[in-house]
Amino acid sequence: METTISIIVSLIIGVVIGRFLLQLLFKKQEHAAKEKAERIIKEAEQQGEHYKKQRGLEAKEKFLQLKSEYEKEVNQRNNGIAQKENTLRQKDQSFNQKLENLNREKQDLDTKSKKLDQLFEVNQKKSDEVDQIKNQHIKQLETIAGLSADEARDQLVNSLREEARSQAIMQIKDVVDEAKLTASKEAKKVVIQTIQRTATESAIENTVSIFNIENDEIKGRIIGREGRNIRALEAATGVEIIVDDTPEAIILSGFDPVRREIARLSLHRLVTDGRIHPARIEEVVAKTRTQIEDEIVEIGERTAIDLGIHGLHPELIRMVGRMRYRSSYGQNLLQHSREVANFAATMAAELGLNVKFAKRAGLLHDIGKVPDDNPELPHAILGMQLAEKYKEHPEVCNAIGAHHDEIEMTSLISPIVQACDAISGARPGARREVVESYIKRLKELEELALSYPGVEKTFAIQAGRELRVVVESEKVTDAQSEILAADISNRIQTEMTYPGQIKVTVIRETRSVSFAK
Repeated sequence: METTISIIVSLIIGVVIGRFLLQLLFKKQEHAAKEKAERIIKEAEQQGEHYKKQRGLEAKEKFLQLKSEYEKEVNQRNNGIAQKENTLRQKDQSFNQKLENLNREKQDLDTKSKKLDQLFEVNQKKSDEVDQIKNQHIKQLETIAGLSADEARDQLVNSLREEARSQAIMQIKDVVDEAKLTASKEAKKVVIQTIQRTATESAIENTVSIFNIENDEIKGRIIGREGRNIRALEAATGVEIIVDDTPEAIILSGFDPVRREIARLSLHRLVTDGRIHPARIEEVVAKTRTQIEDEIVEIGERTAIDLGIHGLHPELIRMVGRMRYRSSYGQNLLQHSREVANFAATMAAELGLNVKFAKRAGLLHDIGKVPDDNPELPHAILGMQLAEKYKEHPEVCNAIGAHHDEIEMTSLISPIVQACDAISGARPGARREVVESYIKRLKELEELALSYPGVEKTFAIQAGRELRVVVESEKVTDAQSEILAADISNRIQTEMTYPGQIKVTVIRETRSVSFAK
């Protein structure tokens, strides 16, 4: 029992002591927490003060920087205003100085003008006195000689004129006699030497080209189903394609050499490629036409280089290239123009004239035969206008315009070009009048049909026995196309001369095109 009581008492004492110790521990921890909180607050206050000072310093620095920039900008503006004021002040001073100089010069001019007026009055008085003295002397001479001044002057002039006329007649007679003895001989010598030094072969153009094929099976592919391929090819090129019994050959007939060459090259491409149908034919013909235009420019450039002619306008070079596919009375126009250029250069060298101008005029003298359009002008006048348009020398332009006597010759090169043109065209076998008239008739036939509204393209085929007219479907109806064919036929009958009969075919087609993408 006592043991139990002692244990209980011990426990109570332990609890009291433990509680006391706990209270002491809690107080100690509370005191430590307070000290820590005070320390944190104090550190925070110190950091706040430091941050506040730092921000204040940054604000002061920013203020000072802005103030410095503002003062700098103000100073720059003030300096600019000051410079402008100085400039205006200097201009004002300069203006005032110029004004003073002008006033001074004006005063000097007024003074000089007064002096000149005085001198003029003095000279006028002296001139009047001289005239009086002269008249007195003339009257005294007339009294002494018994002749008036006009009569004496006429007698002197008549005697001098008769003497000068007699001397001039004698000199002219001597010059003419000498010229008659030597002119004919020298002229023949120059012409003969020129022809001998520049003799070239002449190529005769015709209106038919031959396209060779490997075998006759290709003819069927060119004709196509129910002839659609050959019709498409004729419509695209304007050339009649004749497929007959001639072995391994197809005949291309047309008066325009450019069209025949386009048709020949297109056929070659189509046969080589193997794909022959209307759409492919149109595509190949368009590409070939572009290629021919490039070749024309290349031919013109090569011709100018061969002849040593520089500085030609690109359009004139293109026209020179077109001469390759043009004939004049059966004579190739480019060959003829090269020949005339060489003739003219040789003659000009023999006569001591400008060789470069003579050669240019000789090459360009027939340039009026190959324009893109066909105005109603003589080819010499049209060629002269083209040369003037592209800044050729006036002597060259005059030689081009005067080589058929349409205008007056103003330089010595003009008769030389005219003579060389006649020499080149008059040689035996150089030209054929029949071919030229035939080609002219076919061109007139196409131009007649083109004059109607709504006509897009015209082709004279079958040696001029058929005229195919392609019209625009939007502008010409089926009924109008029949009337158009009749009108063209009647006009051909009344305005043109031709052998046999001419078939007029008006073609109107509508195409619907769409692309699958």
